Amino acid sequence: MISMKRIVFIFLFAILIASCYRQERDCINFHTGTFEFETFLEGELVKTTFVRNDSIEIDHFRGKSDTASIRWINDCEYIVQKLHPKNMAEEKAIHMKILMTDKNTYTFEYGLVGATNKQRGTAKKIK
Repeated sequence: MISMKRIVFIFLFAILIASCYRQERDCINFHTGTFEFETFLEGELVKTTFVRNDSIEIDHFRGKSDTASIRWINDCEYIVQKLHPKNMAEEKAIHMKILMTDKNTYTFEYGLVGATNKQRGTAKKIK
């Protein structure tokens, strides 16, 4: 049988190991630049390229461009709002949250502001 001291030791050791691992979040490096994002849309792999400065983001998708305003909540979260929505769905703001960064990529979570269902993606900084 395992003694209580051994259980406590294993538990504390596990906490120590887990606390040593920290995901990198250098979000400021991703506030501006040119980025690529790939995702599956209706079974097809599609790529979006977007250029972002501190307050504007211009998306290039399937030969069309669209501009959105950017409002940073903190270093790792911002709200995207299309400037020229074409329908009611595009009028809704999107909450973006950078979860992890690594060299020239970042993993993010996004969804409509106030919604509980979120999706994840990874963007690559190309400039």
